[in-house]
Amino acid sequence: MASLTFDPGNNSLFTTMAEKKPTKKKQPQNATIAVNRQATHEYHIEERFEAGIVLEGWEVKSLRDGKIQLKESYVVLKRGEAWLSRAHISPLLSASTHVNPDAIRNKKLLLNRHEINKLIGSVERKGYTIIPLSMYWKNGRAKLEIGLAKGKQLHDKRAASKDRDWQREKGRILKKG
Repeated sequence: MASLTFDPGNNSLFTTMAEKKPTKKKQPQNATIAVNRQATHEYHIEERFEAGIVLEGWEVKSLRDGKIQLKESYVVLKRGEAWLSRAHISPLLSASTHVNPDAIRNKKLLLNRHEINKLIGSVERKGYTIIPLSMYWKNGRAKLEIGLAKGKQLHDKRAASKDRDWQREKGRILKKG
């Protein structure tokens, strides 16, 4: 949409382009793929890390459909690499016939060397566990949020449950009054 404009200063016609409206980037409806809700109940999360994950094509299609379970999965450190174990990705029925999908295969996690060294030190020396907390999309790539965690004991779980119930009750009282 060009328009002609006359400039009296130098007696010439010139064209100006109409300003373009800034286009909004489409955000995915829900970037979160899966959340491990049991992790915060079973563990004290000390530190969180974002890791990339190596996936096969059929796994990406299943993730787009939300067919993953992180509930019983954990992260293992082998030979200086981090691996996601026992995460169940259900294959789609329309998956290719020449691919033999393995729903619980180990998946390599992509972390920086200093992050891996920190995780190795914490797990071996301090007795921490590495657990997956959530999986989400970031710039079109699947990311896994992992947490450096210590297991809760029964009395810790009870205290957390009491605190959660009290916060809920307090919210109800404030809402009424």
